[in-house]
Amino acid sequence: MWTADHGPTLETMRTDRGWRRFYATGWLVSAAAGLAAFAQWHAYVREVERRAEEAERTRDEVARRRAVEERLRIARDLHDSLTHSISVIKVQAGVAAHLARKSGEEPSAALLAIQEASTDAVRELRSTLDVLRRDEITAGNGLDRLPELVERARSSGLPITYTVRGVVRPLRPEVEQAAYRVVQEALTNVTRHAGPAAAAVEVRYGAAAVIVRVDDDGAGSPRPPVPGYGLVGMRERVTGVGGRLRAEPGGSRGFTVVAELPADAAPGPAS
Repeated sequence: MWTADHGPTLETMRTDRGWRRFYATGWLVSAAAGLAAFAQWHAYVREVERRAEEAERTRDEVARRRAVEERLRIARDLHDSLTHSISVIKVQAGVAAHLARKSGEEPSAALLAIQEASTDAVRELRSTLDVLRRDEITAGNGLDRLPELVERARSSGLPITYTVRGVVRPLRPEVEQAAYRVVQEALTNVTRHAGPAAAAVEVRYGAAAVIVRVDDDGAGSPRPPVPGYGLVGMRERVTGVGGRLRAEPGGSRGFTVVAELPADAAPGPAS
């Protein structure tokens, strides 16, 4: 209500102030409700994330527990099926060598090779079982043990040369073990499939990779090999540490295995 001379009346002014207070109160209530809703939504999101993380941890723990149980089962099976048999071979070879010496004869090279190989097999099996029974990776067999492996192959009648090029340095244990197993499997294949042959083992240390190469000049098949457990195992070991494997017949005869492995340095001792 307005008058011609005096402007808005007192009643009108009071009404305007009332509406302004009402609007201000409404804005405050709306803001408070919005903040409360946002806090509630944020808490809900955190709870969902917490439950998701807990579920993921639970899945990881279940997977780890199942992996441990499977390793223990494999360890028991290996122990029950192989340890006894290999130990019997070792004992029998030792007895045969002892009887030969007792009768004044020198044990044959093949018998001594069997005795040494069975001793090494028992040691490797125990090392494998030890790895299966715990979470850590152990060095087991590394590049520093390749000369022994080569010497055993040589003592069994395989002419073999061994060459190391580059600056020798320690690598990650899993890389060392993969390199050793590649050479071991390659030499085993030479003795089994190459016939009368000579072999050459070369380890080349580069800046970013170590190259392990095994060549033989046997009369193997000129066709690419049918992947067996040995080749599959080699490839899995090499690719498992981030490397590459090439296994193929040579140019005119023989066979070549080349493993390119990452040359990451072995971790130093914790300070």
